[in-house]
Amino acid sequence: MVERRTPIQVREAVQRVMGFSLEPTFERVKLEQAMGRFLAEDLIATHDVPSFDRSPYDGFAIRSEDTVGATAETPVTFEVVGHIGAGFVYEAELKAQQAVRIMTGAPIPKGSDAVIMLELVNERSNEMIEIKRKVKKHDNISFQGEDTKKGTVLVEKGTQINPGTIALLATFGYSEVAVAKRVKMGVMATGSELLDVDEELVPGKIRNSNTPMVMAQIERAGGEAVYLGKLDDDFDSCYEAVKKALHEVDVLITTGGVSVGDFDFIPEILKKLEANVLFNKIAMRPGSVTTVALLPEGKVIYGLSGNPSACYVGFELFVRPILRKAFYSKKPHLRRVTATLNADFPKPNPFMRFVRSQLIFQENTLYVEPSGLDKSGVVSSLSGADALMLLPGGTRGYERGMKVDVLLLDDHIGSEWPWDQIVASYK
Repeated sequence: MVERRTPIQVREAVQRVMGFSLEPTFERVKLEQAMGRFLAEDLIATHDVPSFDRSPYDGFAIRSEDTVGATAETPVTFEVVGHIGAGFVYEAELKAQQAVRIMTGAPIPKGSDAVIMLELVNERSNEMIEIKRKVKKHDNISFQGEDTKKGTVLVEKGTQINPGTIALLATFGYSEVAVAKRVKMGVMATGSELLDVDEELVPGKIRNSNTPMVMAQIERAGGEAVYLGKLDDDFDSCYEAVKKALHEVDVLITTGGVSVGDFDFIPEILKKLEANVLFNKIAMRPGSVTTVALLPEGKVIYGLSGNPSACYVGFELFVRPILRKAFYSKKPHLRRVTATLNADFPKPNPFMRFVRSQLIFQENTLYVEPSGLDKSGVVSSLSGADALMLLPGGTRGYERGMKVDVLLLDDHIGSEWPWDQIVASYK
């Protein structure tokens, strides 16, 4: 007998998933290995920046009071008494009508309260310069701590480390960095119709594209992907393989086998494992049969659709947030923005649609349009997709020019919760 499933709304499905959490843990890695990882503690300034008063330009350190009355007609003459390169200190104190040649980043000498840029000076000789304008006190000085004060939180825990973060870590002496441990996520594909990528196509068979795609999504989200093989259309062997896999990974993801056909075994496997099924039907397209279940021992199994686009969307909505939450992120969900629809969707759908899309910024307006054919089994629309267009279900279609919500796929900021106030934008 075919199982009857009652769909729940996307918002409720996400809420149920977020009720589960992987316990965040951390490890310390060398700075050069930290790129792309997630901070397990706040990045705090260990000293002032700059750590001393310094010059932001090449020029001459002077006393501003000595330039009073300086004009093009009556220039003021200064004796050049020294030279300061970056990394060096001028020990003597500057006296009246004295100047020290100073390089960018070098410390301001004692007695000086201003720097005049090199191009504004007439160098009469190596020992003598003329200044033809009044220089104000504190001109061209970067003061200690004006960039950052010691103890300031510069980057919050849970932030993904980028090249700029690496620069900050190096600046403040973090040779080792506390980062969230990567979550080990196993991936299994179901279906005797699947071929390995390097196998030749034969009638009735397709290459397994979902597994490498999901593994790439795991890596992009910051996890560790583990391929656990293909499952045949045999219940007993599938059950044993899933049971074994659960001992090897933190989270198990299966692709395919979640529908209600004769050879879709995942629902029966979950029943035999005594899993608590959080949901197995969502009011969404694609990916309505996405299934998530919790096991008695606290582990989670994701049953993603065998259709590539449905599988892709299911991961981004329901797997990625759990992963980011385990990395201390306060914004584990995809970030939502508003864009102008650049295509017509005249056919209504009772379920919310997630259309693989591309964003176009033109004439100060953000537009969104499909990145390819909008069908769940289509692979080609995924490659160019940088967003998921949200079209809430209803009895009417959507027209070009309407405002719609969009979830960003390649964004590193994230969102605390993007599922409130998603409203159909009918004309």
